[in-house]
Amino acid sequence: MGKEHDLLVAAKNGDLLQAHKLLSKVKCNKTSEFSALHHAALTGTTELLSLLLEAQATVDIKDINGMRPLHYAAWQGKSDSVLMLLRGGASVNAPSHDGQIPLHLSAQYGHYEVSEMLLQHQSNPCLMNKAKKTPLDLACEFGRLKVTQLLLSSNMVSALLEGERGDDSLDSPSTTPLHLAARNGHKDIIKLLLKAGIDINRATKAGTALHEAALYGKTEVVRLLLDAGINVNIRNTYNQTALDIVNQFTTSTASRDIKQLLREASSSLQVRAVKDYWNLHDPTALNLRAGDLIMVTFLMCKFVCIFFSKGFMKI
Repeated sequence: MGKEHDLLVAAKNGDLLQAHKLLSKVKCNKTSEFSALHHAALTGTTELLSLLLEAQATVDIKDINGMRPLHYAAWQGKSDSVLMLLRGGASVNAPSHDGQIPLHLSAQYGHYEVSEMLLQHQSNPCLMNKAKKTPLDLACEFGRLKVTQLLLSSNMVSALLEGERGDDSLDSPSTTPLHLAARNGHKDIIKLLLKAGIDINRATKAGTALHEAALYGKTEVVRLLLDAGINVNIRNTYNQTALDIVNQFTTSTASRDIKQLLREASSSLQVRAVKDYWNLHDPTALNLRAGDLIMVTFLMCKFVCIFFSKGFMKI
C-alpha cells in the first residue's frame, strides 16, 4: 500500500522519473480507489499514462464511484488521453455507479473532439444514466451546440427524436431534448432539434416544451415554439395548458409578455397551405408555399376564408 500511495503522489506531482522507478516495484492491480491511472487521465499527463499502461495497469480500474480513467479523461476533454485509453482497450460504454458513460460527460461539458472520438469507437448515444438522460439530453440541457450537431448526425439518435427512449414510460417520458433546451432557453439548440425532425408536440407529464419555456420565463423560446407551430392548447396530466401554468405559477416581468403571446396564440387558428399562391402584381400580398403553417387571428378570418374557398389552405 505504501508504494502504491507513493506512486499516486508521484502521479499528482507529475514526477515521471519517480513514477518510473516505483512502477518496477508496484503491481498495478485492480482496486476500488482513485489510482495513478485515474489521476494521469484526469490531468492529461500522457507520458505518465503511457508508462502506466505499458506497466500493465488495469485500464478499466474503477474508483469508489465506479468511474474509470476514461470517464475522467472525457470529463476534462483530454483528447490525447482518451485516444490512448481507447487504444489500450478501455470500455467505451461502461457506466459509472450513476449510469454515466464517458460520452455523457464529454457531451455535458461540450467537448466536441472527445465526443467525436467516442462515437467513432462505438459509444452508444442512446444510453441513459440513472437520471434517465442520454448524452443528447445533456448536450441540449447545457446548450452545447456543436456537440448537439454531432450527436444528431448519428443514425442511432433518430430513435430518440421519435420518442423511443427504451424506458418503461414511452407514453409519458420524464424529459426530452426539446424540453430541456426549452427550459434553459437554448434557441439555437431548439432550431437544430426541429430541423432534425423532433416531434414539437411531444408531451411529458409536465406538458410540452411550451409548458417548460412558459414556466421558466423563456419569452423568446415561447415565441420560437409558437412560430414553429406548436399546439398551444395541449394540456399536461394536471389538465393545464401552458397559459394555465403561467397564470398560476409565475409573476415575473417576462411572464406578462409570455401571457400575451399565449393568449394571442390561443385565440388564433393554425392553417396549412396546400399549394403555392403568388400575387406578382401586388408586392404587399400574402404569398404562400405548399406546406407553410400560418397562424390566423380573428381579424384575418374574412381574408383567409377566400383562400379556403379557392383551395389554397386547410386546417
